[in-house]
Amino acid sequence: MKTLLKGGRVIDPVAGRDGQFDVLIDGDRVAKIGKGIPAGDARVIDVPAGFIVAPGLIDMHVHLREPGQEHKETIATGLASAVAGGFTAVACMPNTSPVNDQAGITQFILKRAAEAGLARVYPIGAVSIGSNGEQLTEIGDLRQAGCVAITDDGKPVGTALLMRRALEYASMFMMPVIEHCEDPSLKGDGVAHEGAVASLLGLKGIPACAESIMAERDISLAELTGGRVHIAHMSARQTLRAVRDGKARGVHVTCEVTPHHFTLTDEAIRGYDTNTKMNPPLREEADRQAMIDGLRDGTIDAIATDHAPHHADEKALEFDKAPFGIVGLETAIPLCVSRLIEPGLIDWPRLIDLLSAAPARILGLPGGTLAEGGPADITVIAPAAAVTVRAAALRSKSKNTPFDGWALKGAAAATIVGGRVVFVNDAVAGAERFQ
Repeated sequence: MKTLLKGGRVIDPVAGRDGQFDVLIDGDRVAKIGKGIPAGDARVIDVPAGFIVAPGLIDMHVHLREPGQEHKETIATGLASAVAGGFTAVACMPNTSPVNDQAGITQFILKRAAEAGLARVYPIGAVSIGSNGEQLTEIGDLRQAGCVAITDDGKPVGTALLMRRALEYASMFMMPVIEHCEDPSLKGDGVAHEGAVASLLGLKGIPACAESIMAERDISLAELTGGRVHIAHMSARQTLRAVRDGKARGVHVTCEVTPHHFTLTDEAIRGYDTNTKMNPPLREEADRQAMIDGLRDGTIDAIATDHAPHHADEKALEFDKAPFGIVGLETAIPLCVSRLIEPGLIDWPRLIDLLSAAPARILGLPGGTLAEGGPADITVIAPAAAVTVRAAALRSKSKNTPFDGWALKGAAAATIVGGRVVFVNDAVAGAERFQ
């Protein structure tokens, strides 16, 4: 079946394209991009004025929880949340139960994803068996089974020697090592950023250098080995400085930031709302501003949500005892538009690069661009759409968001994966054309 998306603002940073174009889809591939493409026997969709047609968004840091934690999220509900947020692909972290540290678990995840038939799933395998920081996994087997990177996310790689070996072995398979940067001895049993707010609230703090010290270690090891390290969910200005210095030296280091870390500060925890408890924690205004600076100057490579669903009963505990993490797939576009695009901090091509092209580059994935003959993974964005976040209406099985009730701007109007329309936003006027 052929479909012609006619007249949208096509933004593709890889191709250097930003203008009004038609996009012809034939089956699961992009057949042609140009102006005035004849419809022929294709179904024609007139893209509403102002809508953006972009390469499918890719979230390179998502927790789908299955297997073993289906009370928080399943692969099916996580992918429903992903496509509602405009993501055509997600890379899922290995801290499931059991940990994704062997090929059989990777294959199970891919099977469940295929059954859901929504967004594409790219599993990420564990660095160490059980993510216990002691013995490397069979990285080659994980790669062959479908893993695109390795990480012990939720925990830092246990020792410098293990991290060195991980970088060396992963480089043989052209895979990055994604690192949760945190010095456990400095974190201790901290639950919030170490600063005035945590002190006032009587909460144990996590200093920013707990993150940056580990980042410095791993950047140095990447320099030693020639391997590729990716710093996950960066939050501290000292870590940004370490990444910037590493890049200046030619180290193969990349990094990501979450929407909550460039939107919120530790001031948000004053009400002890456990939906503001995350790891790394919300930090000071100077750190938030540093994240925006990194997005603007190119030091930060990607935006990822760190979508971390938890059951309501788990979050309904004292702040000290509740788990870290929030859901983020369905709030990513509105937060990026409202906090980055609307204030003029970055432009649309830069945002599409951060959400699509860069994750594809870092993980070596297909997509990230609308190339003729490439996969027809497309996100249609309504930049002017008014959005009010309603936690109860989220497609995710979990509702742990600090943004409930926030009035924002910008939404996914439609999500197309492999030429199939897998989501249409009924709340956006004009989106019905994609039904």
